[in-house]
Amino acid sequence: MFALACAVLAALLWVGLLLTPWRAWSTRERLEADSECRLDLSEVTVLVPARDEAAGLAATLTALQAQGPGLTIIVIDDQSTDDTAAVASSFAGVRVIQGQPLPPGWAGKLWALEQGRRHADTPLVLLLDADIELRPGMLATLLAFKRRQQRQFVSLMADLCRTSVWDRLLLPAFVYYFKLLYPFAISNSPSTLVAAGAGGCILMDTELLQRTGAFGSLRDALIDDCALARQVKRAGGRTWIGLSRGVVSRRSYGSFASIRRMVARSAFTQLGYSTTLLLLVTAVFLLAYGAPLALLGWPHAWPWAWVAWLSMMLSYLPMLRYYRMSPGWALLLPVSAALYLGMTWSSALGYWRGVRSQWKGRVYGAGSPGA
Repeated sequence: MFALACAVLAALLWVGLLLTPWRAWSTRERLEADSECRLDLSEVTVLVPARDEAAGLAATLTALQAQGPGLTIIVIDDQSTDDTAAVASSFAGVRVIQGQPLPPGWAGKLWALEQGRRHADTPLVLLLDADIELRPGMLATLLAFKRRQQRQFVSLMADLCRTSVWDRLLLPAFVYYFKLLYPFAISNSPSTLVAAGAGGCILMDTELLQRTGAFGSLRDALIDDCALARQVKRAGGRTWIGLSRGVVSRRSYGSFASIRRMVARSAFTQLGYSTTLLLLVTAVFLLAYGAPLALLGWPHAWPWAWVAWLSMMLSYLPMLRYYRMSPGWALLLPVSAALYLGMTWSSALGYWRGVRSQWKGRVYGAGSPGA
């Protein structure tokens, strides 16, 4: 009876996911670059926080300068130990700000953005990670979309670099899980229940950013993009998040260890550092991904297990199509789930040992947000 109950619950979970009106599994929320779109970009200031990004920063700035006329670009050199500042300074028209030491209570990226914000005097700011390359026409397309939709905050989730088997196994699944956790359709609605942002590329109103307390009000946030989107919604602004192949991340992970570090730095933060939620998530993952596989040949339970298994794979196919990957990768979704669950536990263990997060040579302690 226990096996049958698990199979039925798993089937109901996956079929229910497919039938929910907000369709968190779909890829319908997307915005692709129109290379023919040409706009004056003089009302936009780009803030690029950069810490040890000398290797790839030139590609980011080259792509930015090709977006259109009038764009203001500010690079904040966040205490880099390499030639980040020199690379940025080699681009005519790019303003380079030497970042000050990180104050207590601040996360590094937010402190860099706050220093850059103080020099932005245009109506709009584009927050862009230093490893993000915009395809031709992307910024003009994004600006036109923002005006048309009358949104105060628009963010695009970058197309993640996939160069290895580990990348293909885990990175599309990362986006898939993010969309399940933060359904884009709900986030893009006026509802304040869900507020999602993709921190690599955010275009927003400068006035609203300042009115909500700018980055100082988020100073210790490790999931700063969603926290910023939540503040915008609370202030009465309208947000939108979508996928885009015109926003390309050039950060190469390549190995399981690199992806694990990326996920573990904020996985337990997503759960509010709650052990109860961690155990609940573990139980849900075991039921949703483990039970269908384990019960495929179980007497009486197998029909429900097959329904769950097929529904699970069906929910992942749109993401695989979007990334132009073989549908066969859907068979490995339980493997991806098991690995992500392990990364979440790794994040929790690090927190319990006193390390809240660790990224780019900075360690944020569990007892104090900044370091």
